[in-house]
Amino acid sequence: MNAMKTKTLVAVIVSAGWLAANIHAADTYKIDPMHSVVGFSVTHLLINNVKGKFGEFTGTVVVDNGAIKEADGTIQTKSIDTGVAPRDKDLRGPNYFDVEKYPTITFKSKRAENKGDQTLLVGDFTMHGVTKELSLPVKLKGPIKDPWGNDRIGLQAKTTLSRKDYGMTKGAPMVGDEIEIEINAEATKK
Repeated sequence: MNAMKTKTLVAVIVSAGWLAANIHAADTYKIDPMHSVVGFSVTHLLINNVKGKFGEFTGTVVVDNGAIKEADGTIQTKSIDTGVAPRDKDLRGPNYFDVEKYPTITFKSKRAENKGDQTLLVGDFTMHGVTKELSLPVKLKGPIKDPWGNDRIGLQAKTTLSRKDYGMTKGAPMVGDEIEIEINAEATKK
């Protein structure tokens, strides 16, 4: 091999190594259910809001250069909790969530639109066997290093949806149609 070919080969190898070292890969974070809440609120009898939450859920968030790029989540419908056992039993039954037939609620983002410190995640939301596109405004905080050395982010999201859009019409008008969803979550880097 002549000197020119050797220098060219060395330059290519050094350049490839430098590029590989400087390429920033996106980070995937897993939702920490011990430090997260997936809650909801619905009007009852037109005069009051009943609040509840789901106790079992999973999710991941992909962050690149400080911006959310994608996210997904799954909620176990049987984990609904409003603090009133008879109401929760009714909500798990065929009048509402029908958890035997529809055990999960899912969200899978299709795109992320970043606007300042907020991201609008647009994705497929499936509840009660019906999938519709949902826009979820999300605010990202962090990343930080937690006391145990993990990379951690915080997420806050709020949106509303019509339960009628998902075939959940029982109880109207005593139970309102519009459901407010609020997510406060922490996630750790995988």
